[in-house]
Order: sequence, then C-alpha cells, then structure tokens
Amino acid sequence: MSQTSAQVQFPDRSTTPGGDELPRPARLDDVKGWFRPVDQLLFDWFLGHQRDHGHAGDLLELGAYLGKSAIFMGSYLRPGEEFTVCDLWDSPAPDASNSAEMDRSYATLTRRAFEANYLSFHDELPHLVQAPTSVITSRVRAAGCRFVHIDASHLYEHVHGDIRAAERLLTPEGVVVFDDFRAEHCPGVAAAVWGAVATAGLTPLCITGTKLYGTWGDPARVRAELLGWLRTRTDLWHGVEEVAGAPLIRIDGRRAEAPEHPRSRHRAEPVTDGAGADRSAPAPAAGPAPAPPHRRTGTPRVRRLVRDLLPPLLTRALVRTFRRST
Repeated sequence: MSQTSAQVQFPDRSTTPGGDELPRPARLDDVKGWFRPVDQLLFDWFLGHQRDHGHAGDLLELGAYLGKSAIFMGSYLRPGEEFTVCDLWDSPAPDASNSAEMDRSYATLTRRAFEANYLSFHDELPHLVQAPTSVITSRVRAAGCRFVHIDASHLYEHVHGDIRAAERLLTPEGVVVFDDFRAEHCPGVAAAVWGAVATAGLTPLCITGTKLYGTWGDPARVRAELLGWLRTRTDLWHGVEEVAGAPLIRIDGRRAEAPEHPRSRHRAEPVTDGAGADRSAPAPAAGPAPAPPHRRTGTPRVRRLVRDLLPPLLTRALVRTFRRST
C-alpha cells in the first residue's frame, strides 16, 4: 500500500513508466474530469464557511480520477490539517463487478498522471491511499474530517460502504458530498444515498445537477447562511423543496461563474517591459495602416467615374480640385 505526503517532482522524467507523456496543465480546466462551475462555487462556499466559523478538520476524497476536484480542495487545507485521497488508480479492483466498471470507464487512469496534475498546482501531494475505499476507516482518524467528497465506485454495495465510512469519519458539523447521485447510468449511487436519507439520519442540504451535499449534524445554521448567500448570486437559481421532512435547496447552476482557481506552475507569465507594458500579448493582425487623422481619405469610386465619364479638360480640373482639398 503506497502512501505519501512528501514533496515529489519530476525534473528528468516527462513520461509514465508505460511511455505516456505526463500532463502539464496550465490551468485547472486543462485537467480532465467532471467538476462543474456550480459545484466549484459550492465547494468554495462550504469550505470557506467552515474556515470563517473556525470549524477545523481534515479533508477526504474517495475516488479522484485525474485530480481535478482534489486540486481544487487542496487549496483549502490549513496548517495542522491533512488531506487524504483514496483511489485504486493502477491497482486491481477488489471484485469482478468493480473490475468491469474500471475497465469500462477508467481504462487510462494512472497514479502518475494524478500526481503530475496535482503537483502542477501544489508543492506537496496529499496523503495518498492506493486501495479500495473500504480500507479508509483504518487510514483516517474517526470524527476527524470536516469535508468528504465521494466520487468512487458507482455500485450500490460500494457506495453504501462509503456512506457508512463518511458518517464515521466526519466531525459532528462535517459536510459530505456525493457525486452522480442522480445520473441515469449510476442507479446504485441514487439508491444508496437516498436510502441513507431515509434510514441513516443523513440530512440533504442542497443538490445541483450532479452532486448532493449533506450532513449528519444540525443543518439549520448552515442551511440559513447558504440561502442568504444564494440570494446574492445573480448567476445561480435556487428553490426550496421539502424532502423527508426537511427543507432541501435545489440549485440550477447553468449560468454559474466559476470561482478563482488554484494557479498552475506551468501557466505562462506575462512578460513586461520597463514601462510595465505587456510584451507577451499577441500582436494585432496585420492589415492596412490607418489614414493619418488630418487627411481625408476621399472616395476612389467617385474619382474613377469622373475619369471615365467626363471630358478630359473638365476631368483634369476636377482632379486638381480633389488634390487641393486633400
């Protein structure tokens, strides 16, 4: 089992052991994955809300793919906290159903690619657990996580186990996020998540098109403050439904404006001259030079008609008049 939190760099290697070129993303959007702007805004809000209210704790992600959401979450890690990411990456799946799912959806997934992506934005890797998510309760301290993102297997049995692990690992006020809770190709996720709402005390706080945000703690304050924030957003629509006897906030983020992203070390920096002008900006496309402001450009078509239709003597007189006027 491989775990690390040490700084890792790849100064002399630009390929994976299999010969594939390692990614060098210049921005977060260059990292392959599914992490919509509306959910980036909500991750930013929940993690910022925890910071502002002094809610300490570790971060956990189950299922990382190539690291897009992990890179984003890593920016909210505070001194004394730990960020753990658990994924199979190149390891064999624990059962035949999970193996078939991996072959179908994540055939190109490698840990090296995740590491290269993450280190493009951060100096150190998170604590990596390369294993089935079923081991996570033995690798992370109980009641120590303030934020858990679950985006691992879509099979009901595995999601059910991930939910039980999240309940054990979260702090009393912690927030859990489930991906693909309503996708038509992931009915196991929906069954497990809504089953936990019905029978295991999970309270859903809000939903977007792809994620459900919930807690096992008291939701009243965080729900009220989330609603207050949503009322200030002109790029997000929201409504409130009652589900399982509690308010549930629905959020439509099709017009969402993404928050600020972590900065990549591969991002090209603008080059300025001594006067502060940006010399790295692309030069304007070549084209005809504009006429000096004190000259009138005239109308060539009118001049051609004059030459073609009028007598020569009159034409020469008019041409002299044009020249004097310009």
